[in-house]
Amino acid sequence: MRCLCFRRLQPLTQRPPLTNIPNPRRKKKNQDEQLREHQTGCARSEGYYAISRKEKDIYLDIDPVTSLEPDYDNPGTNRVLSERRSEQRRLLSAIGTTAVMDSDLLKLNQLKFRKKKLRFGRSRIHEWGLFAMEPIAADEMVIEYVGQNIRQMVADNREKRYALEGIGSSYLFRVDHDTIIDATKCGNLARFINHCCTPNCYAKVITIESQKKIVIYSKQPIGVNEEITYDYKFPIEENKIPCLCGTENCRGTLN
Repeated sequence: MRCLCFRRLQPLTQRPPLTNIPNPRRKKKNQDEQLREHQTGCARSEGYYAISRKEKDIYLDIDPVTSLEPDYDNPGTNRVLSERRSEQRRLLSAIGTTAVMDSDLLKLNQLKFRKKKLRFGRSRIHEWGLFAMEPIAADEMVIEYVGQNIRQMVADNREKRYALEGIGSSYLFRVDHDTIIDATKCGNLARFINHCCTPNCYAKVITIESQKKIVIYSKQPIGVNEEITYDYKFPIEENKIPCLCGTENCRGTLN
C-alpha cells in the first residue's frame, strides 16, 4: 500500500534570493560598450565605413609570434630530419654530376620533401591569411601556388565573371605573358597569402619537366604564427586598390 506525502512549500516572500542567475542587462551593457556608437542610432542607415585596426583586433584571435627552433631532442623530429637527409643523399648519389644538380629533378625533389607546416586564419591585413606553424629559415621553399593554368583571354573573361558574382578578391597569378594561374576555385592554401609592401616572402617561377610553376620562397627568417606575405606587384592603374598592410613603408595602394 502506497503512502502519499505532501510537502508544504514556503511562501515566495520567505524564500532566499537566488544570486547565481546572470543578469542579461549587465551582459548586454558590457557588449554595447565595445560596439561603435552610431550617430543616426541605427547601423543599417549609415552604410559601410572603415574599421580601424584597434577595433578590428577586438574580433581577432591572433597567436603571438615565436621564433622557436625545432626540438632536436624529440625522437619524432630527429626521425623526420634523418629521413629528409637520407632522401637527399640518395638523390644526389643517383645524379652524380654537379651539372645536373640544378636540374628540374632536383627542384621537384625539393618541392616535394621541403613542405612547410602552414595554416590559414583571420588576418590583420585582410580577412583570411596564411600563417607559419614552424620556424622557416631564409631562402626556403614555403609553398607552391597551385591553380588552373589558363590563357590571358580566358583570364580576362573570368575576371569579369568573378566581378559579377561578387568575388572581390583576385587569385589570378601571372606566370608569363600568356599563362596565368587561377586559384579562385581550384587552389591550395597559397591563395590565402596577403599582400604586404614589406613582405617576408617572394614569388619565383621555376620550370619542372617543361612546366612552369610558381613557388613562394622565404625572404627572411619567419617565426611561428607569423603571417606569410609577399608583394603582389600589380600593374599601375587609375582605379587604385587600397593597401591594408599597415607597415612603415606602405605605399598606400596595391597598384
